[in-house]
Amino acid sequence: MQIALIGCGAIGTALLELVKDDVGLQIAAVVVPAEGAEAARAVAQRLAPGAQVVQAVPADGIDLVVEAAGHAAIEQHVLPALRRGVPCIVASVGALSAAGLPEQLEAAAREGRTQVQLIAGAIGGIDALAAARIGGLSTVRYTGRKPPHAWKGTPAEQGRDLDALANETVIFEGTAREAAAQFPKNANVAATVSLAGLGLDRTTVRLIADPAVRENLHQVEAAGAFGSFELTMRNQPLAANPKTSALTVFSAVRALRGKVAPLVI
Repeated sequence: MQIALIGCGAIGTALLELVKDDVGLQIAAVVVPAEGAEAARAVAQRLAPGAQVVQAVPADGIDLVVEAAGHAAIEQHVLPALRRGVPCIVASVGALSAAGLPEQLEAAAREGRTQVQLIAGAIGGIDALAAARIGGLSTVRYTGRKPPHAWKGTPAEQGRDLDALANETVIFEGTAREAAAQFPKNANVAATVSLAGLGLDRTTVRLIADPAVRENLHQVEAAGAFGSFELTMRNQPLAANPKTSALTVFSAVRALRGKVAPLVI
């Protein structure tokens, strides 16, 4: 399978490291902006020697596109690939909080007679949540708790010194759509949970900066006709990017390997 990887940052590099010896998977292209090409070539030479570093997904010879570059890459690269009939795996699920983007992805996939897959990323239980939706969900709440430094560069810094926090502090409370819009690099999980469950406007979200934790903690509480469940995950952050859980990379690799594995669960 010939694969185009969009993005060669922390997630993309970690993915290349994990699949470099996988039989049946060939990274044929690494798609990055022109200003990132030199750094991407250095990574590709080490982890994907046969890959070409390009600024757009090649028009021919690609069997699958994997997006690991952030929200802008979906409109720039994923939508055109879907229209051409190339299946895509999307990691930046938080982008789907933008009005109309989920519908655009669906329309592009239908036009190309293909499919776009949204990975679960840093959270588990998405299969159970999506199944529970069939019977009827009444409430879904997501709580994200991370160390203060993981919230730097976000609206959490407005009006507070994250380095000086002595106690846990709620930095956001609202809907999943609002969370994903205000914290796009931290709230992919909120968007994923909402898309599997009650939707972006009916899923409630709390984001917390807590100096007492060193891991990224994700909690989902759901109730409905099926009963109820509570899921708590304590994820180690990705070493190269504390805003991202390492499980996000593993989730992308699992989805990728599932395209060629003879048995998938």
